[in-house]
Amino acid sequence: LVGAFCVSLVFLYMWGEAKNDYNSFDWYNYGNLGFWFLWSLVLLIVAAILFTYISLLLVLATCLLAEGQQLYLHWSHKIGTFLVLVFSISCLLALLLLWGDQWITVRLSFQITAPYLHVGAIAIMVLLSWPVALHAIRADKKVVQVIIVGPYLAILLFLFLIPLGMYSPCIREMGTLGPKPALIGHRGAPMLAPENTEMSFQKTIEHGGDGLETDVTISYDGVPFLMHDSTLRRTTNIKEVYPNDTAKQASFFSWDTLKELNAGMWFLKDKPFLCMGSLSRADKSQAMNQSIYKLSDFLRLADSQNKLVIFDLYRPPEKHPYRDSWINRTLEVILHESRIKPHLVLWLEGDMRSFVQSVAPGFQQTTGRKAPVEDLLRNKIVKLNLPYNEMSSEDIWKYAEKNITTNLYVIDEPWLFSLAWCCGAHSVTTNAIHKLKNLNQPLFLMTPQQYNIMWILTDLTSVLLISLIFAL
Repeated sequence: LVGAFCVSLVFLYMWGEAKNDYNSFDWYNYGNLGFWFLWSLVLLIVAAILFTYISLLLVLATCLLAEGQQLYLHWSHKIGTFLVLVFSISCLLALLLLWGDQWITVRLSFQITAPYLHVGAIAIMVLLSWPVALHAIRADKKVVQVIIVGPYLAILLFLFLIPLGMYSPCIREMGTLGPKPALIGHRGAPMLAPENTEMSFQKTIEHGGDGLETDVTISYDGVPFLMHDSTLRRTTNIKEVYPNDTAKQASFFSWDTLKELNAGMWFLKDKPFLCMGSLSRADKSQAMNQSIYKLSDFLRLADSQNKLVIFDLYRPPEKHPYRDSWINRTLEVILHESRIKPHLVLWLEGDMRSFVQSVAPGFQQTTGRKAPVEDLLRNKIVKLNLPYNEMSSEDIWKYAEKNITTNLYVIDEPWLFSLAWCCGAHSVTTNAIHKLKNLNQPLFLMTPQQYNIMWILTDLTSVLLISLIFAL
């Protein structure tokens, strides 16, 4: 029973902190199953129900044992406990094997939640002091009393001292916090509008975004357009218009075909994010009429609003006429068709970087991987674009000293944004610009003095309460 409780608690905490990546999880399942569903929400609900069940069972069992009664679980509860244990362990193993990076997110979360988890753990130890004291008093032999009380006190002492080894970048002196990270809309504002559409980018601009992120594919006739997936199945009505071409790669369609597809109805049908909220009638009507967006139009919009742009540029597959000239064709659109101001372009693609620097020296050269500072300076890199699980305050400050800024992606949750802010990130790529724009300071921000007071008061209060319980 205790084992099932502990394992289910670990999984519930891990999956709760994984909320930032629920969309990636659902997208992964879409790629394997072929249809869109919010499996992440189902998993969260099941985990919460099972944890609640096993918690209630454990509380009842503790009460019975505290009264000196024998614990006899009904066969249905034995099966229930076994199912909770199997479900939690199976999910943890599956995530470990298929989504191992999520454990890095859990480790990052401790930098924010550890001070509060510490308070919660102390509170649980105070509650447990009652049955421990009763069992110790009823024991006839001192050896038995030591066996009962000894481990309890050892765990309590460990919890009292654990803050000595605790680290959080959000526990810092007044005046040492850097500026709020700039917000870059990931495929626009995909919680408010269909991703990679004009409406999505307009929503980012309306909510004060500092930059726009997208994905660029090149059509068969050489028109760069915005599309994240390799096929058109998820985000267009290709299934209704060309049912035999749903598996065909997007880059093998001509622009005349692509521009006629609807790129918005799926958004209202599938609701790709949790907690999206309801759209106004006008927004629903606008979303339903979105089409695939050209790179040139996207750049003109960004230029007119003076917004930074960053994009993943996908190389066309083999037998595509622009497979070997994809970078040249993209540069033609940027430099000659859209005429966006060069300093607004964060150039991420690593192939032919020297050539790109020679023809477009005004681009802000950006790379997607960490490297020695000397190498970055030699390649004229001015920005790192890193997944948030590579977040490190030491690395961020090390690069910043050489005027190399860091952008972290994809960050949607306020706690994770707060951590990036405390670590010194210059900007973040987000799906939730409408939420993060309202955050005026990091969550859980406190000074070392405030934390020490919280720590000491928690320990002293718990010692007082536990002493009273054992004395009575």
